[in-house]
Amino acid sequence: VTLDADGNITDYDITEQTLSVFRNIRYIIEDAGSKWENIIDVQVYLTNMKKDFPVFNRLYAEHFAGVHACRTTVEIGALPTPIAVELKVIATI
Repeated sequence: VTLDADGNITDYDITEQTLSVFRNIRYIIEDAGSKWENIIDVQVYLTNMKKDFPVFNRLYAEHFAGVHACRTTVEIGALPTPIAVELKVIATI
């Protein structure tokens, strides 16, 4: 992520950010005693739907193949930290 002097995002790699989020989610789910296939709900927050959704959606389809979760994807103005994608995931244990 590249930031300007005011802390605003000026450049980022949505592929790397998305893959990093997926890795973190997998770690958290497995650490809690569950597994990727037990994901039942995914809420996706993107800061630039028009620019990032095609790439995000492709990566999601690749990594969530076989996962039958409900998904909601929304665009938001900003996230609390300088990132472009955030997920909230619920999985059964």
